[in-house]
Amino acid sequence: MDKAYVDWTSCPLVEVDPKRVGGRPVLKGTRMPADDILANYDYGVSIAEIAEQFRIEPAILRELLSYAERLYPAAHTV
Repeated sequence: MDKAYVDWTSCPLVEVDPKRVGGRPVLKGTRMPADDILANYDYGVSIAEIAEQFRIEPAILRELLSYAERLYPAAHTV
């Protein structure tokens, strides 16, 4: 999958605040960039590992990754 640009604007789990993380799209209520979650997953880190490392509910991660997969079918299957 080309991770250079994912359009997160229609994902209800993601927000952009120019005052946080340089305006990068982040998981709502966190400072965790959505692209970083996707990059970790694409690198082979499991949902359970990402959830534990970043203290994010696995269900939220699965939903976020499913969003990316629907838009970018070449992404890993969740």
